[in-house]
Amino acid sequence: MLRSLAAGRLLLVLLLLGSGAWLTPSQAQTTPDAAEVVEALPPPKRELRAMWIATVENIDWPNQRGETPDQYRREYRRLLDAGQRAGLNAVFVQIRPASDAFYKSDLEPWSRWLTGTQGKAPADGVDPLPFLITEAHRRGMEFHAWFNPYRASMDSVTRRLAPNHPYRQHPEWFLRFTGKLLYNPGLPEVRDHITRVILDVVRRYDIDAVHFDDYFYPYPEAGQVLHDEAAFRAFNPDSIAKIGDWRRRNVDILIHDLHDSIQATKRWVKFGISPFGVWMNKSKDFPQGSDTRAGQPSYSNLYADTRGWLEKGWIDYIVPQLYWSTNFRLCPYPVLVEWWANNKFDRHLYIGHGTYRMFESTRSDTTWRNPRELPRQIRLNRSYEGEVNGSVFFSAKSVMRNPLHTTDTLTQDLFRYPALVPTMPWKDALPPLPVTNLLLRRTGPTVTLSWQSGPPATDGDAATYYVLYRFEANEASSPNDPRRILALPRPAPGYPATYVDTTAVPGQAYAYYVTAVDRMHNEGRPMRVITTGQAGPEIAQGQAPGGTKPVAAAPIATPAAPTKPDPRFTLPNGGESPDKAAPFTKVKVKEKPKKRGFFGRLFGGGN
Repeated sequence: MLRSLAAGRLLLVLLLLGSGAWLTPSQAQTTPDAAEVVEALPPPKRELRAMWIATVENIDWPNQRGETPDQYRREYRRLLDAGQRAGLNAVFVQIRPASDAFYKSDLEPWSRWLTGTQGKAPADGVDPLPFLITEAHRRGMEFHAWFNPYRASMDSVTRRLAPNHPYRQHPEWFLRFTGKLLYNPGLPEVRDHITRVILDVVRRYDIDAVHFDDYFYPYPEAGQVLHDEAAFRAFNPDSIAKIGDWRRRNVDILIHDLHDSIQATKRWVKFGISPFGVWMNKSKDFPQGSDTRAGQPSYSNLYADTRGWLEKGWIDYIVPQLYWSTNFRLCPYPVLVEWWANNKFDRHLYIGHGTYRMFESTRSDTTWRNPRELPRQIRLNRSYEGEVNGSVFFSAKSVMRNPLHTTDTLTQDLFRYPALVPTMPWKDALPPLPVTNLLLRRTGPTVTLSWQSGPPATDGDAATYYVLYRFEANEASSPNDPRRILALPRPAPGYPATYVDTTAVPGQAYAYYVTAVDRMHNEGRPMRVITTGQAGPEIAQGQAPGGTKPVAAAPIATPAAPTKPDPRFTLPNGGESPDKAAPFTKVKVKEKPKKRGFFGRLFGGGN
């Protein structure tokens, strides 16, 4: 089942999660080997940690419609600060909730959830999207631009639509269903419009990814019929017999064409989908489906063949919304994690966690009232090493409000150490060149390091940010343990990087390693500089690990001469400009907390 685990740890996880049972202290004592494995495991160095920031109906941001730009900018920074404190490295921000825009667009109107009136521009006339992206990047977070592809309004009162809403020019593009306007996915003109809207953002803004949620064809409702029969007859060149198969084909065309268009426009921009958590139930004669009993599988009910998109390589990542708990009988969390891990087809799998469920009082899934449930889910994800690549939380306010102190658990335990975003070798596997002009100055209790970016690699990519490691004098150096990461500096483009280490112990010798990372998170070969810790001022120049000749400082950065890499520090990969950002992003290294008992270590919380 959990292929990457040692036998003892496999038994432990199966006992804890497979049946939903809990080990008693006496039972735990019978599995000392498993406990030792859990204790010894280092935190992952690469793991996406993100939250959704929903703007529709002002769920997360802005707090209310029509706020001043100063107000909504201040609130956005507060959300990002909360995410940064929790250890997150990405945000998924909803910039097109219902055929409207949280950015300046010639194709669709300003969102009413931003300014209070659809079509009305912000009071200061400033496009907010560059600000949203820059603030995320300043905090070392990827910015995933979240679009809802087909939703056109939250009601069917067309008189409230702005004059430049697409409905005003093309009412024939739309369907009415359950009191809302929806784009008709069967019309080629609709697919062309959605593609234009998204590529407009890809071209003009420095986003890291295009992200879709789970709303494709609408969720079925009793007594409601989606009337797209005319489009089925008129736009069916392959003469598909069943309307369900035709609907799936319509969504397939959009996903395939968008993938190719995004790749051709900016090869580094990712494309990801967050579908309903169940693709298809095995119980409905789908042997490839999961052992679940979900009522609205995405394949049959939303006409979204998410598994097929992964298999064909049309998306770079998937975030199934697994908002059920470990003990939910119809769709148990462990069953679905295993199914998705076995069906991701070498693309990234991030798990969508329903952190909002901790605010609910529902009787259908009471396990969410247990503060150990979310930590338990994250630990299960990590047991699928290399298969589950991270977590995304719905939504931002549930991270900020710290329900059941679970955000504290992220900050102090699970996300205590920084993590790099996983790489996507099918998009880019070439690391950047090493840094140059690495210089250390030690005066008194502080150590100041400075360096410059190396020249662009052969694919044209230069460093976007850096990883600064610190090791004690006699400590073996390794890039694989994030507990040795001191900071992830991200200087503004064109500026040298500087970091002041105020935690260095006087008299202590250290080795600092600096690696360059490109925007696809490929990490290059390190440069090293050593401080002896002796009394008095100290200056040292960097060199490649294993080399003997220092790399001299120079006014203009030049590539370092190739040297034999340090065998203790070998990276797995052999080692459009970003928005201007703050000089660097600090990562605080906290003191080790008081040792907790077995269950505390495994699930978080007290002994």
